[in-house]
Formats: sequence, structure tokens, C-alpha cells
Amino acid sequence: MDGQAIVEALKAWVPAEGLEAEEPRDGMPTIVVARGQVQETARKLRDELGFSVLVDVVPVDYHPQEPRFHISYLLLAPPGGPGEGGKRLRMKVRVPGAEPTVPTLSAVWRSANWGEREAFDFYGIAFEGHPDLRRILMPDDWEGHPMRKDYPVQIKEPVKTAWPLQMSSEEFAANIEAARQHTPDRT
Repeated sequence: MDGQAIVEALKAWVPAEGLEAEEPRDGMPTIVVARGQVQETARKLRDELGFSVLVDVVPVDYHPQEPRFHISYLLLAPPGGPGEGGKRLRMKVRVPGAEPTVPTLSAVWRSANWGEREAFDFYGIAFEGHPDLRRILMPDDWEGHPMRKDYPVQIKEPVKTAWPLQMSSEEFAANIEAARQHTPDRT
């Protein structure tokens, strides 16, 4: 099932405006959904078309373009589900930089919880209705969102190109030989 066929199937349940197929560059069918329709579309994809697995949530920053952010939800319909099964789909949502908010999909797919928190932590994209939207990898007192293209990089330490060995190569070889002599033969 290609992206256009999925869009046509969704039009029966979801308003057609803000729903389009995008030409896939990597062979994965891709649909683009308006922010306001993302939850309803996700439920229909899960319940009616069998996309029961959310594999990943992937935000991308296209600064200085607008809409600044694109979030790709990578979906899977395993074999044996409704329809033929064994399908993959990329559902994209475009998010403006001035108001980076999207409705959460953690109520549709529980696996969205981590990906949405990660997107919030690194990109500053808020997910409305998320049950626990807080930093997940960066320290709580970290300022800013380090994956944004306009994040100020401040490296004040020179790059270390070589670390000194803690032992000479002769000592290393002697340690290896000693370890071999103390290991019982397992033949």
C-alpha cells in the first residue's frame, strides 16, 4: 500500500484538508498530516489500517526554514494484522518554530512516550497532553535544547588528539603473556 492509497483510505475517517501523500525517497510510503489532525489520524492508522507499532519519533530542525521542525513517526503494521500486514509508513507532522507544539501520541502508542520526551529535551518541541513531559537525557538545569541548529556551541577546551599510554608496550605484552599462562587449557 503506497502513501496515496493510505491517504485515500484515511479520507473516509479524517478530514481531507491537511492530509497529503509525499513522494518517498527511500521506498517507505510517507503521509503528511496537519498538527490538529495527528491524534485522530494516528488512531485510524492503528485501529483501521493495522499500524499497531510505533517504531520511532524522529524530529528534524530545518532552521531557518518555516515550518522549522518536521517530526516523523515511523510506523509498522505487522503481518497477520488487519489488511495484508507487514507494512511500513512514515507519518510526518510539520511544526512551526514560533509555536513548537504538537498533540501527544503517547495515548495511541505507549512507545511515543520516550521519543516525545527526547524531542522535548533536545529540540524544545512540546507535546500537549503528554503524561510526563520533562527532560529525559539532559540534566534538569540544562539551558536550551542542544539539537537545535541555532544552539550556541561553546567549546572552551582544546581538542585532545592523543592520550598518553598508561603502560609501555613491553609491559602490555608481558601482562598478556602472564594472563595466557594462568588460563587453564580448555581443549
